[in-house]
Amino acid sequence: MNFIPSANHPDVIIITPDVFADQRGYFMETFQKTSFSKIDPALDFVQDNQVFSKHGVLRGLHYQIRHAQGKLVRVIAGEIFDVAVDIRKKSPRFGKWVGVVLSAYLKNQLWVPPGFAHGYYVMSSSAEVIYKVTDCYDAASERCIRWDDPQLAIKWPIQADLTPVISAKDAKGLLLSEAELY
Repeated sequence: MNFIPSANHPDVIIITPDVFADQRGYFMETFQKTSFSKIDPALDFVQDNQVFSKHGVLRGLHYQIRHAQGKLVRVIAGEIFDVAVDIRKKSPRFGKWVGVVLSAYLKNQLWVPPGFAHGYYVMSSSAEVIYKVTDCYDAASERCIRWDDPQLAIKWPIQADLTPVISAKDAKGLLLSEAELY
């Protein structure tokens, strides 16, 4: 596996697996504890999640204020624009975001560390996203920052004539300046 710190934020890491292909198909490792210990020797995933979404769905920007989750995200069908936003107030990169296209075709992954808000936009007709997390879901500490916060100015790849489909909960997201942060 190749671990590439993103250009905008070295803590957010793009992971490309070694793919071994032949006439039957392919094989790749998507997680290997020894390799991932280079990111964080104490890394411990506790839950796997899978999400199916249709074209134009935008999920996020989500985080948990307690039980912060690191996320290892990949797409097994379709294509998304995946975003991580540093919301650690003492970070020199506070408020900076990283956006990466993840797809089943590219087979790439994104490591989103604890202390980041996370979201994605479905670019293909549909997408299936799976991700490992370092802490379990805790509804009481779940928070959401608006996907269209002007302070963040995320450049989502949304066609000008389309409005993203968001959940009622995400529609109530707060601006970064109003949100409870790390």
